Amino acid sequence: MDDATIEIRHLHKTFPLTRKQRKEKHTEATRLTAVNDISLTLRSGEIYGLLGPNGAGKTTTLRMLSSLIDPDSGEVLFHGQNIKDNIGEYRKRVSFLTSELKLDDFFTPDYTFHYMGELFGVSKDEILSRKKALFDKFGINDFANVQIKNLSTGMKQKASLAIALCHDPEVIIFDEPTNGLDIIASRDVENFLIDLRKEGKTIIVSTHIFSLVEKLCDRVGIIANGSLVLEGEMREVTKEKSLENVFFDLLEEGRI
Repeated sequence: MDDATIEIRHLHKTFPLTRKQRKEKHTEATRLTAVNDISLTLRSGEIYGLLGPNGAGKTTTLRMLSSLIDPDSGEVLFHGQNIKDNIGEYRKRVSFLTSELKLDDFFTPDYTFHYMGELFGVSKDEILSRKKALFDKFGINDFANVQIKNLSTGMKQKASLAIALCHDPEVIIFDEPTNGLDIIASRDVENFLIDLRKEGKTIIVSTHIFSLVEKLCDRVGIIANGSLVLEGEMREVTKEKSLENVFFDLLEEGRI
């Protein structure tokens, strides 16, 4: 599509299974298919929601989208160009926040923000400006010089979110963005995602929270067993039902 920021085309990814894993899964297969022929489009100025049960292939898809791992086949296009053609430049314009990526316990949010900003080539003035805006937004200032290991789970998540945005990325990939946050902090993150959408960012959110996807997302895709089983505009997918009911209808139909 002309307004596509990212196009994912026929992504396929498998992982080897150990003898122990084959026994646990009661299979003779030597490889597990994590993602099977997934294609979708992400546009600027929208939030795309990715839903699915544990093990469905969501995180593997996001990791390929963020260039952390390579697909076995298929491609990711950024403004029409394969991301492999200029992987360094692509990574400067993308941010991926996941619970699997941990901040160093012995550093502080302040130090980590400056370190990551410099790593992305952001000027010192811009680092200071973005740090002030993001630390103010998420209430991090009082904890800016506290070691990460001494922060609460919620504050760690907010610090991670701020640091992930230190370089003002064009594409923002969030795996469970409100994980560990209380209802007030969760609302702050939701509002911030809406603000990022207004700025024209391309945002993809993977979560188990149906209400969060319904509230924030313009489009939604549901993944099961590595395949995209349903996708579309939110109003077209839900129609007269809640997103949760749509999901469990698919489950009853055996599509999940």
